[in-house]
Amino acid sequence: MEFEFDEDQRLLQRLVRETVAKSRSLPEDRLWATYLELGWLEAPAVELAIVLEELGYAADPTPFLATATWFAPLAGRLPSGSGTGVFDGTGRFVLDVDRADEIALLTRDGVRIVAGPELGAARVDIFDPTLHVGHVEVPDLVPGIPDLALMGLAISTVGSCRRILDLAVAHVKERVQFDVPIGSFQAVKHKAADMYVAIERARALAYFCALTIAEDDPRRGRAASMAKAAAGECQRIVFRGGFQLFGAMGFTWENELQIHLKRAKAGDLLLGTAAVHRRALLEQTRQERVRSGPQRERSGPGRETSGPGRETSGQEGVVAG
Repeated sequence: MEFEFDEDQRLLQRLVRETVAKSRSLPEDRLWATYLELGWLEAPAVELAIVLEELGYAADPTPFLATATWFAPLAGRLPSGSGTGVFDGTGRFVLDVDRADEIALLTRDGVRIVAGPELGAARVDIFDPTLHVGHVEVPDLVPGIPDLALMGLAISTVGSCRRILDLAVAHVKERVQFDVPIGSFQAVKHKAADMYVAIERARALAYFCALTIAEDDPRRGRAASMAKAAAGECQRIVFRGGFQLFGAMGFTWENELQIHLKRAKAGDLLLGTAAVHRRALLEQTRQERVRSGPQRERSGPGRETSGPGRETSGQEGVVAG
C-alpha cells in the first residue's frame, strides 16, 4: 500500500479546499449542483476520502455524504439526484432520508431501491440543525453496514475536528490575559497538542480504511471499525479541548465553533459510537483467538506463538485504543 498522497491526489486536495472555501456561502442547491458538476461523487475510495475530509471541515450541508457512502455501496450505482441507505436493521436516524430522491433498503430479500417521496420519511429534530436525519418504518430490514459508510463518517468527523482545532488556535492567539495571549500558557499548548495528536491518529486510520476499501483488502472490515472508533475518540478529546479553550462563548449561536462541535458529536453517534466499535473489534479478536486456539503453544512466560515463526506479547487484543 502507498501511504502518501501522489501528485494527483495532492492536486485534488488543493482543488477541493479552494472550491469549498469559495462556495461555502452558496445556497445548498447551488453547492450540490457544483459538486455534481465537478464529478466528486464518482471518485474512488481514497480520493472520495479526500473530498469528504474537506467537506467535513466546512460542515457541508448537502446530501453528499449520504449519497456517496450510504446509497452507492448498497445500490452499486449513484442515484438520479441524491440518495441514502437504510442498513442498520432499525431504520432509526437515517442520514438525509427526508430529502433523498432514492433510498436503498437492505432487507431480508436483498437491496430494494425506492423513491424518496414514496417512503415519506419525516425529518427528526436533533441537536445539530444543519444535519438531516429521520426514521423509516419498513418491514424486514436487516443489519449490514457498508465499510464505506463507516469510513465516510470517520473522515468527515476528522474534518470537523480539524476545523475546531484551527478555530481554537486562532482564538488563543488573539485572546489576551495578564497582558499576554493565552496561547502562550503551557496548559493551553498541551491541550492543543492533545487535540492535534488525536486528529492525526484518527486521520491516519481513516485513510488506511480508504486504502483497504480501494484495494479490496480482507482487513477492510476491521479497518472500518478502527477508523470509526478512532474518530469517535478524537471528537471527544477535540470537543472538550475546543470548548474549554473558547470558554462559554464557543457554544453561543453567534460563534462558528458550535456548528463544528455539534457536527463532530453527530459523527460519533451515527452508526455506533467509539465504544460500540471497540467492543466489536475486541469480540472479533476473541473469536479469532478461539478459532486458532488449538494451534497456540506457550513459548515462555507471558509469550505465546500464534503461528509458525510468529510471537506476540499477549496484547494482540488491544486494538483501536
